[in-house]
Amino acid sequence: MRQEQIWDDEAARLYDTPGVGMFAPEVLTPTVDRLAEFAGGGRALEFAVGTGRVAVPLAERGVPVSGIELSTAMIERLRDKVDETVIPVVVGDMATTRVPGEFQVVYLVYNTIANLLTQAEQVACFRNAARHLGARGRFVVELWVPELRALPPGRTAVVWRSEPGYTGLDTYDVVGQQVVSHHLRFEPEGGDTARVRRSPHRYVWPAELDLMAQLAGMTLESRHADWSRGEFTADSPSHVSVYRMAETL
Repeated sequence: MRQEQIWDDEAARLYDTPGVGMFAPEVLTPTVDRLAEFAGGGRALEFAVGTGRVAVPLAERGVPVSGIELSTAMIERLRDKVDETVIPVVVGDMATTRVPGEFQVVYLVYNTIANLLTQAEQVACFRNAARHLGARGRFVVELWVPELRALPPGRTAVVWRSEPGYTGLDTYDVVGQQVVSHHLRFEPEGGDTARVRRSPHRYVWPAELDLMAQLAGMTLESRHADWSRGEFTADSPSHVSVYRMAETL
C-alpha cells in the first residue's frame, strides 16, 4: 500500500488529538522551542508536514514555515487551521520534492523518515534536505530506536502499547529491516470487535542515519534522547539527531 493511501481521510481525522498524546504541551512545547532556536530568525521546512502539529505552533512563534506533504487528506486538515499564506505546502514526497528558496532548518519529526521503505529513498531524503539548506543550515531528525532487544528468540512481534480500547504492536522482518505497525481499536471500548490499521516502515539505526548524512555532505552535530536535550543512552527509546552541513563545522 502506498503512503498516500495509508494517510487517508480517516487517518487524518484520527491523527489530531488536541492536548493529549503527541499534542500534549509537555511533548509539543520542547519540540517547538528547539526548532525555533535552530531557525534563528530564518526559514524552516518540514518534511511530511501532516496536519501541522508542529508547523502551526512554530509559525505562531514567528518562524516562516513551509512544508512538503504527500497526503492531500492531511493537507486538508492543515488548511482547516491555517491557509496557504501562513504555511505554504508543496504536494509530493520528501525524498525528491523541492520547495523554492533556502532554509535555515529542515526537520522530520515523530519517526516520519521510516515511512520511506528503502535505504535508497532514505538516503535521497537526506540529500533532498541538503539541497534546501543554507550554508549554516541544520537537518533535524526525530526517530525511534528499533526494539529488537524486546524480541524473544523466535518471535517477530512486540506490543508497545496496551490500554482500554486500543492495542498497538509492531511485527519485524529483521532480515529486510522492515516493521509493520498494527493499530487495533476496539469499538465500543471493551468489546470483542476491533478495527485494524496497518502501516509499513523501514527502521534505521542511529549509526546508519549518520552514514546517510555523510553521503549528503552533513556531519552529526548532536544527538539527544528527546527535545529537552536528555542524554541519549543504550536504553533510550528514541532520539533527536541534528546534522549540520559538513563544510560549516
